[in-house]
Amino acid sequence: MHTFIYMASTKRTTIRLSDERQRLLDRAKRIVADGEYDDPPTSVVIDAALTHLIESEENLNDMRGEVEPTTIQRFNTSVLGLRYRTSVESKWR
Repeated sequence: MHTFIYMASTKRTTIRLSDERQRLLDRAKRIVADGEYDDPPTSVVIDAALTHLIESEENLNDMRGEVEPTTIQRFNTSVLGLRYRTSVESKWR
């Protein structure tokens, strides 16, 4: 079963929702909802998710150099994470 969401803005888009996307959207709605009986519009939920993603990236970048890499990596998610790469440098050149 697929649900379609029509998003109205300057660019009009229809998003096809698989069952898994619908479950994720329902979970996100419960997080964004203002109380048990609130049913926020999908556009509000999507705006909140996008804002959270952008702010999380900014927070991870801001923590670089201030917090140990292993501590920062505890906040990684399946969507966003900070990786550190090590390198070997020659002191002879």
